[in-house]
Amino acid sequence: MADDAQQPINLTNHFLIAMPGMEDGTFTRSVIYVCEHSERGALGLIINKPGDISLADLFERVDLPLSRPELGAQPVFQGGPLQTERGFVLHDPVVAEGLAPEQTVYASTLAVPGGLEMTTSRDVLEALSSGGGPRRVLVTLGYSSWGEGQLESEILRNSWLTVDADASLVFEAPVEQRYDLALGLLGLQAWMLSPDIGHA
Repeated sequence: MADDAQQPINLTNHFLIAMPGMEDGTFTRSVIYVCEHSERGALGLIINKPGDISLADLFERVDLPLSRPELGAQPVFQGGPLQTERGFVLHDPVVAEGLAPEQTVYASTLAVPGGLEMTTSRDVLEALSSGGGPRRVLVTLGYSSWGEGQLESEILRNSWLTVDADASLVFEAPVEQRYDLALGLLGLQAWMLSPDIGHA
């Protein structure tokens, strides 16, 4: 007899795209990069909600010079409602000679299978400060998290759309276009999903 149990979904290295009807102000029109998803829950960073400080401001606050001038004007993003004083750096994978494939360059890094890396330790900022570090970075204050089964139930309630993540959208797309571009990965436009569709 066939097993009817539903296979668990794994949305690691995916985007969550908020449906237009999302009423939680934190997540309205948000695109979230999912760094980790397991039966225990999920963790992700909002990639399209800039805060009111730049990377140059952030480096000044942590008493580090920023020797990568191309990064200075980049905004620091509001990654989610949890630990909003803590920094999270989403970046291209960094490979170093002599390290085993499962080892990471920085002290506290989550390597996202098939995708990017997310680092929370100060050493990645120090690397950027000295002119090195990952080629592309997105820095957030705070993160988003779901408990066991919570994200799955929100998806079943049509709160989120999901699609494979595209790193160029994370790092290169204009911030104000990221929501529409993420929908475009599914062949959709926001008006197609409007809760008011059909009302003149």
